[in-house]
Amino acid sequence: MMNNAPLLLEAKGLCAWYGAAQILYEVGLNVRRGEVVALMGRNGAGKSTTLKAIMGMLAKRAGSIRFLDHDISRTEPHHASRLGLGFVPEDRRVFTDLTVMENLEVGRQPARRWADGTDAPLWTPEKLFKLFPNLGEMPQRPGGRMSGGEQQMLTVARTLMGNPYLVLLDEPSEGVAPVIVEQMAHMILQLKSQGVSILLSEQNMHFAELVSDRAYVLEKGQIRFEGSIEALAQNDEVRRAYLSV
Repeated sequence: MMNNAPLLLEAKGLCAWYGAAQILYEVGLNVRRGEVVALMGRNGAGKSTTLKAIMGMLAKRAGSIRFLDHDISRTEPHHASRLGLGFVPEDRRVFTDLTVMENLEVGRQPARRWADGTDAPLWTPEKLFKLFPNLGEMPQRPGGRMSGGEQQMLTVARTLMGNPYLVLLDEPSEGVAPVIVEQMAHMILQLKSQGVSILLSEQNMHFAELVSDRAYVLEKGQIRFEGSIEALAQNDEVRRAYLSV
């Protein structure tokens, strides 16, 4: 699927460490324009570490990472962000003293264009309030006075204010109410329809099936499966071995 779409992100031989402990071993993955790709695995498999390594948030990493034909293998996170790579962390990290509107302003970056000259998705608070009606009802509420699910939405919205070509989305369905999970799935499909690509780390197979085109499965820092989300859904052996709790 989408095989002819331009390649946005490509990681090859990605290794990463926390101190002396190696977490990732020769991870290879890619994401094309207009694609939603799920990075799946149990807790501790290396999903979040992979996203952080791509973004440049780890002190020690090795391998090749290319984003929009730029080598970001050794760059800082702000460099990747300026190129149009967005990152939504699992632990939300909203500015608790700032209002919803102020949090959004913090993330604002200029409009972007694709290499072929066409406009990339452009996000404004008004557009984001259509995508996240809950936020539209509380523009002046401080981040610290919001529920966990609302903070999750605000973190995504703030990232989108940077007009990213690709969003790294860490565990969007983790620890939020089922109604918020539904809204997250709807949001991801909306983003995809607007031309935003997404690489998401996820444990929830049902959620991944709803939103993803392809999947990679990680176990102990190594890719154990790659293929369409349909192929993963039909592969009981892989799911039992690497995804069941």
